[in-house]
Amino acid sequence: MPLKPWRQEEVLQSSNLKRFDYDDLKKATKNFRPDSIVGEGGFGCVFKGWIDENTFAATRYGTGLGIAVKELNLHGLQGRQEWLAEINYLGTLCHPNLVKLIGYCVKEEQRLLVYEFMSQGSLENHLFRRRSYSKLLSWNLRISIALGAAKGLAYLHSSEPIVIYRDFKASNILIDSNYNAKLSDFGLARYGPDYGMTHVSTRVVGTYGYAAPEYMATGHLTIKSDIYSFGVVLLEILAGRRAYDPNLPETEKDLVKWAGPYLTNKRKILHVMDERIKGQYTVRAALKASSLALKCLSEDRKSRPGSDQLVIELEQLLKMCKTQ
Repeated sequence: MPLKPWRQEEVLQSSNLKRFDYDDLKKATKNFRPDSIVGEGGFGCVFKGWIDENTFAATRYGTGLGIAVKELNLHGLQGRQEWLAEINYLGTLCHPNLVKLIGYCVKEEQRLLVYEFMSQGSLENHLFRRRSYSKLLSWNLRISIALGAAKGLAYLHSSEPIVIYRDFKASNILIDSNYNAKLSDFGLARYGPDYGMTHVSTRVVGTYGYAAPEYMATGHLTIKSDIYSFGVVLLEILAGRRAYDPNLPETEKDLVKWAGPYLTNKRKILHVMDERIKGQYTVRAALKASSLALKCLSEDRKSRPGSDQLVIELEQLLKMCKTQ
């Protein structure tokens, strides 16, 4: 079956976004060479490139402003709807804790998105992958990154209309050269419920281990679905373990189920904490962080904190960490 043709008018005409020429992006990324690839996901490959920060013209590789160019794989897991969602959300939203979308490129069936380059990669890489560029994140940096991500969520949840992120996970939290956290990949985002409605009904999508149980069971999406996912990521940050790890013993594969019984006990909490940051925090700080994670993971979505409350509590925790 032939692919449905794209139409330029599908793209939101935002004055904040530049429409790039395909040949310029080709030049900026060294002709999309494999050694320019910095990531790959359901959307497609992500290439590193370089442009002039004022004119946005391609520059010699390694000079000017670093960019990340995401190329849509037309036969991949994400397609037209997600590509347009990314443009329509990031083309209008602007916050220090959201990755900046600089522009896009449309050439026949090809679709590309151009972002600011996040030099420290994803939180997932730092927590779970032993790559040469991945730095072992200290306790203070971990809490600072959690705070930055919470600020990004709080902005989305307070925008007009409200935006439900729907794909909050460690791989979508990117880190810049100053270790500031920024949310990326808005392909699955949705606007919140209309006035008088309690939720948005959608097909269940996302990544196993991060989605709220009520959303998985009913498809009912609310901002509290994002809060549950935040709790999972906060637990990953504390434990240095994945939300779901098939390589672990059966009783430890699911992080939330395994860690839950330990999170409120002063003696047991250390059993959950990442061994690599041992000695960098007080038991009081660990309990405060784990208590927040537990509140986010409540089965009752109404008892989960709001994203603005996450910001307040993490700011208090970071202040506690820096004065201890």
